[in-house]
Amino acid sequence: MPEALSISNLTKTYANDVQALSQINLSVEQGDFFALLGSNGAGKTTMIGIICSLLNKTSGEVKVLGLDQVQHLNEVKRMIGLMPQEFNFNPFEPIEEILINQAGYHGINRGEARKRAEVLLKRIELWDKRLDMAKSLSGGMKRRLMLARALIHQPKILILDEPSAGVDVEIRRSMWAYLKELNAQGMTIILTTHYLEEAELLCRNIAILDKGKVIEQTSMKKLLAKVSQQVLILESVKKLPNTLPEFDFQIERLDDHSVQVVLDKMNISQALNLLSLKDIEIEHVRSAQNRLETLFLRLTSKVG
Repeated sequence: MPEALSISNLTKTYANDVQALSQINLSVEQGDFFALLGSNGAGKTTMIGIICSLLNKTSGEVKVLGLDQVQHLNEVKRMIGLMPQEFNFNPFEPIEEILINQAGYHGINRGEARKRAEVLLKRIELWDKRLDMAKSLSGGMKRRLMLARALIHQPKILILDEPSAGVDVEIRRSMWAYLKELNAQGMTIILTTHYLEEAELLCRNIAILDKGKVIEQTSMKKLLAKVSQQVLILESVKKLPNTLPEFDFQIERLDDHSVQVVLDKMNISQALNLLSLKDIEIEHVRSAQNRLETLFLRLTSKVG
């Protein structure tokens, strides 16, 4: 089975001699949920532009589901759905027409396009606004419209460039649920985001770009395993004792019902067992740090 995306020695140098990408090698398996991370200027947008045939590469090779992008340009375009970061639809066009017209670009007849638009607009809860002008939508609704437009031609690969930028928590979580649903159905999803917790929650594999080069490509699980220290918040329904016993890990009271612990050599289960032996009942555990952010900064030399 061919890879969803295979990039070999991809280089992009602009006319002003700025090299945006340098000898990029990257692969994404079919059905993967893949994170593509990097600071501003790392080369993410350039790479996406080349994959989606919006930019010409200087050298290298891009294959989508085994097809060479140059030799099979139209077929490759039909396989990819792109949700760009910036709103780029006609604000004075009804939202249903935006989807129908987008489908037309892919050779889908108007009748079929209307059926698909209805399904998508109902799924993203915009059906009641289908006749409204796009400019009347809130920022979160516009994001959902952008997602629906990327999906109207039923692509095999969905590329999302900062899909939840500027939306509130409720809409973000709703979008996450829909993306998980699409991925479970077999769609390959490639995500760029500045919300690193979003990548940690959704993605199974990851590549990190820095200054136009891939500096890390691995599974999310293996990458996060590189964090030697964990900082956790432990919460108890019962009031904690006035004095806390000493353990082989750092523990600090936050309030009457919660403590912060710093684990170095010990895992969470071992720490919880020790606490239970001291009659400290823990009902909820959550992370006090973004592990992926810690690694990202370390790998891109933003911290020592």
